[in-house]
Amino acid sequence: MDGRVIGRVGQAGRRLTSAAPAIAGALGVLSLLSAGGLVALEFVAPGVSSPTGTGSVVTDVAWLVFGLAFTVVGVVVARREPRNPMGWLLLGAALSIQIGSDAPAYAYADYHSHHGSLPLGHVAVVLSAAWSYGFLIVPLIIFLFPDGRLRSRWRWLLRIYLVVCAGFIAGTVGLAVTDFSLRLPVDASGNLVGLGSPSTARGWFGPVFFAGFGSCFLLSVVAVLYQALCYRRASGERRQQLKWLGAGGATCVVFFLTTVLWSNAPAIFGDLFFPLALTALPLTIGVGILRYRLYEIDRLISRTITYAVLTALLAGTFIGLIALSTNTLDLSGRVGVAASTLAAAALFNPLRVRVQRLVDRRFNRARYDAEATVAAFVAQLRDAVEIDAIRADLLDAVNRAVQPTHASVWIKPRTG
Repeated sequence: MDGRVIGRVGQAGRRLTSAAPAIAGALGVLSLLSAGGLVALEFVAPGVSSPTGTGSVVTDVAWLVFGLAFTVVGVVVARREPRNPMGWLLLGAALSIQIGSDAPAYAYADYHSHHGSLPLGHVAVVLSAAWSYGFLIVPLIIFLFPDGRLRSRWRWLLRIYLVVCAGFIAGTVGLAVTDFSLRLPVDASGNLVGLGSPSTARGWFGPVFFAGFGSCFLLSVVAVLYQALCYRRASGERRQQLKWLGAGGATCVVFFLTTVLWSNAPAIFGDLFFPLALTALPLTIGVGILRYRLYEIDRLISRTITYAVLTALLAGTFIGLIALSTNTLDLSGRVGVAASTLAAAALFNPLRVRVQRLVDRRFNRARYDAEATVAAFVAQLRDAVEIDAIRADLLDAVNRAVQPTHASVWIKPRTG
C-alpha cells in the first residue's frame, strides 16, 4: 500500500515537472498580454495605469522593462528548473505588478466613465491591490535564493511571514468588497480606496496594512543578513552565486539612496535610470540561479568599483586644478581648463593601474594572486640558469595562477 502511494506521488510529480514548461510559457504569455493591456489602458485612463502615476512615456517604458525582466527570468528559470520555486516567485512578482497596474485603470474607467456598467468591474476592483502582492514576494525571492531551500532553524520565520501575507491578501479582498458600495472605489491615482492612504482607511484595515508592509520590510532586512551569513560560510560555486545576488542588490540600493538623497538630481535620473537600474536584481538573480558564466562576476565588480573611484578622483583633480589655476594663479579660464584637462589625462593611466591593483586585492583576489605569482616567477627567472629548474618553476607558476587540470612543458631538443 505504501509503495502504491509513493508511486502515485512520484507519477504526479513527474507529470507536474513535464507540464512545468507549458505552465511557465502560459504565465509568460499572460504577463506579456498584461503588459500590452497596460499600454492600451494608458489611452483609456491616462496616468492611472502608469506604475508611477506620472503619465510620462519614458518613465512608463522604463518601468515596463523592469516588469518584463522579472517575466523573462522567471520563465527561463521555471522551464529549466521547475522544482525550484524561484522561477515561480519571479513570475508571481511580475504578474502581481502588471495585473495590479491593469486592474485599477480598468476599474477607474468603468466606475468613472461608465458608472459600473462594464463587465468584470468588480473583479478589477478586487485585483486593484495586486501590485502590493509583488512587494510581498520580493523578500521571499531574496530569502530563498538560489535554490528555494532554507536551514531548519529559519523556516519558522518563513511560516510566520506567509501567514501574515495571507492575512494581508484576505484584508485587501475584504477592503475591495466593502468598497463596492462606493460610487468610485478606485481613486485617480489607481489605488483602492483605503489602501493608498491607510491613515484614512477603515479602522480594521490600518493594522492589516502596517502588519503586511512592516513584515515585508523586516523580512527584507533579515533576508539580507541571512544571505550575508551564507556568503561567509559558502565556497566555490555557491559563493559566486551570492556574489551575483549581492551585485544586483547593491545596484538597486545605491540608485535608491541616490534618488532619495540627491534632491537636485536631473529628472531623467529618477524617470529612466532608476527603474532600469532595478532590473539588475532579476537579471543577476537569473544568472546566479542558472550558474551562467559565474566566474566573471569578480572582474565585473572590480572593474565597476575601479572606474567609479577613478572617475571620482579624476573629477576631483580636474575641479581642484581649475580652481587653483583660475583663482590662485590668475590664469584665464580657457588656459586653466586646458591645463587641468591635460593634467587629468596624464594622470589617467597611472591612476587607473594603481586603483585597479588596490581594488583587485580586495574584490578580485584570484586575479591579484595570479599577477603576484607571475611577477614572482619573472623576478626569479632573472637569476635562473638551469633549464630543469626553470621548467619546474614555470609549471608551479602556471598551476598556482590559472589552476589548470593538466599542465606540461615541452622543450624543443637541439638539432645537429
